[in-house]
Amino acid sequence: MDVGSASGFEASDMFISNNKIADLERAKRAAKAQANAAKVDEAAQEFESVFMSQMLQHMFADVDMSPMADGPGKEIYQSMLVDEYGKILTRAGGIGIADHVKREMLRLQEVE
Repeated sequence: MDVGSASGFEASDMFISNNKIADLERAKRAAKAQANAAKVDEAAQEFESVFMSQMLQHMFADVDMSPMADGPGKEIYQSMLVDEYGKILTRAGGIGIADHVKREMLRLQEVE
């Protein structure tokens, strides 16, 4: 009696199991890469948002936003408002910095 037959497993069963394991490993790596790409995209969008906010801060530095009340909170409110403008502009497509940052971050990850 063949040992493979006695245990109930054939060589083809082992091959199928190895293929399934390899498929699971590939799926796991693909899922990890996809999650990593999403994190890189989020970081690139955040970078562009901060860049846009900094650029807008300088643009709004000399602008009198008369509807705002004068007082100690005016500068804080104006800063928060400009930060939101930066986020909105980035979500609307921005100026393309996020695409370049994302591409560079992914390229650097491939090198390591």
